[in-house]
Amino acid sequence: MTLEIVKPGLATTVQDLGRPGYFHLGIPEGGAMDRLALTAANMLVGNDDGAACLEAVFMGPEIRFGADMSVAVTGAELPVMLDGEPRETWTSFNVKAGQVLSFGFLKEGARIYIAVSGGIDTPLALGSRSTYAIGALGGFEGRPIAAGDVIPVGTADPVAASRSVPQDLRRRPGKPATLRVLPGLYWHRLTEKSQQAFFDDAWTVAPEADRMGYRFRGGQPMEFVDRPQPFGAGSDPSNIVDGCYSYGSIQVPGGLEPIVLHRDAVSGGGYFTLGAVISADMDLIGQLQPNAPVTFARVDMDQALAARKARKEVIEQIRQALT
Repeated sequence: MTLEIVKPGLATTVQDLGRPGYFHLGIPEGGAMDRLALTAANMLVGNDDGAACLEAVFMGPEIRFGADMSVAVTGAELPVMLDGEPRETWTSFNVKAGQVLSFGFLKEGARIYIAVSGGIDTPLALGSRSTYAIGALGGFEGRPIAAGDVIPVGTADPVAASRSVPQDLRRRPGKPATLRVLPGLYWHRLTEKSQQAFFDDAWTVAPEADRMGYRFRGGQPMEFVDRPQPFGAGSDPSNIVDGCYSYGSIQVPGGLEPIVLHRDAVSGGGYFTLGAVISADMDLIGQLQPNAPVTFARVDMDQALAARKARKEVIEQIRQALT
């Protein structure tokens, strides 16, 4: 069973739920930018939650199916067509060998997830099929897909068509999107005025937004508490002696534009981090377009853990709705 790539779309890669356990070696967890959307797509076609799918950004690929299978497209709102006939997003549908999947113009969000019954069956790399293009690791030959590629698919029977995720469980960013932040180890480096301004200011997504990180613009430049720079740190007040970066860390080079480190980000460096976007909201970042409005909201650890629990409950609610 295969998928023939007629047109690759934009930055289309194989992704699953990532390869945890290698961050200390400098290899990021990777995986889907919107994990909930990928998980839901897999549920719709009867796969394990973490089966490999295709992730495409802004523009969908054109795919010819080499066998009968079930398909689902979740995430961004990008019109779906099978042999030119419309199909619903967040809803399973069956395809026949030789039929062609294509997409219209983006309406909302940023990334789609295309799941097929049996899952993408490229070789595992460190326990995952996710593409880490910077390291030429995983996915299809360690790179985004290209026209003419033939992608292997696992064997599975098609599932019932028209299984659909309820609208209220299709989690999307608001307008503006609110990203909850837990202040971190270097929060004390900012003056109280800048700490408050970070949460009060209106931000927008900068054009520099990809799998490594999202940059934000529009807020006030940050002021730092005066101190002698420690030995080994750079001369700018935003520099520190190299430290570790958690997933979701917010670094602010020069105190100017916050960067939220995402799936393929580096594991450490010499910029201070003011905190981290909580794990429950990282999916939302993956669906933000450039210039989208954003606000940051301060939370404590109890609130962050409660949000993580609520996100898990949404996934279980999707599972129940589909059984």
